[in-house]
Amino acid sequence: MRPIADGRPDAAEPGTAGQDSVGFVLAGGRSSRMAADKALQPFAGKPLVAHALTVLRQAGLGAFIAGARSPLEAFAPVVEDLQPGMGPLGGICAALAATSACRAVFLPVDLPLLPASLLIYLLYHARITGRAITLASVNGFAQTFPAVVGREALPVLRSELEAGRMGCYSAFQAAAAHLGQPLSRIPLELLLQTGHIAHPGGLPALRWFLNVNTLEDLRRAEGIYSGLGNASSLACNSGSVCDSNFAGNSGFAASIG
Repeated sequence: MRPIADGRPDAAEPGTAGQDSVGFVLAGGRSSRMAADKALQPFAGKPLVAHALTVLRQAGLGAFIAGARSPLEAFAPVVEDLQPGMGPLGGICAALAATSACRAVFLPVDLPLLPASLLIYLLYHARITGRAITLASVNGFAQTFPAVVGREALPVLRSELEAGRMGCYSAFQAAAAHLGQPLSRIPLELLLQTGHIAHPGGLPALRWFLNVNTLEDLRRAEGIYSGLGNASSLACNSGSVCDSNFAGNSGFAASIG
C-alpha cells in the first residue's frame, strides 16, 4: 500500500482531530477463541471492524485498518503486516511506517464499547504534552489500548519486535524510556469527574474496556450496547463534551500525565 498521508481521502469531516493524526483499527489477531475472524462478527447490526472505524471517524480521524486476516478493503484501506503473526505490535509498526502523520491512534477491533470522546482527549493530551505514548488508566491500572503513539517511537518499537519482545505495553514503556519521557497514563476517573469525557450512554468506565474475545463476550457487549438506548445516535455526539472543555485548558492536560 502507498504511504498514508495525513487523514483519509474519503473520510468524513475532519472534526477535532486535525490533520496531524490518523487512526488505525488493529484487526490482525488470530481470533482463536472466536473460531472465526472477529473483525467480521456482527455487532449492533454491522461488523466489529465497521463499528471501530466509525468510532475513529467520530473522533475526527482518517480511519485505516492495520493487519487483516480476511479481505477488509471494502471497509477502509488496509496496511498489511510486514511480518504476519507478530501480533498487534507488528500491526502498529507497519502502520507507523506507512503514515506521514505525526501520531497515530490505535484502536483494537474488539473494544466496541469505547466512546470517541476518550480518543479525542488522549489525542489532545498527546499534542499538549508532546509525549510519544499516551494511554488511559482505570482504577490505577494502565490500559494498553486505545493508544496514541508518535512516529518517533517507531525505531524502538521495531527493535522490540525484532528482538521477539512482542508485548505492546512493555514496548511502549521501552519507547518512552528511550526518548527520555514518562509514559502518559491518563486516569479516566479524573476526566469523568471534571467533565472532560463522557460515555454517550452513561456507561461506567470499567465497562468501556470489555474485550470481545469469544461469542459469549460478543453477546454480553451487544446486551450492554442495546441497553444504552439509541446508542448509535448518541455516539455521534460523544466528542462534544471534549470540544467544549478543551479550550484554554492545556494546563490541566499537562498536569495529569
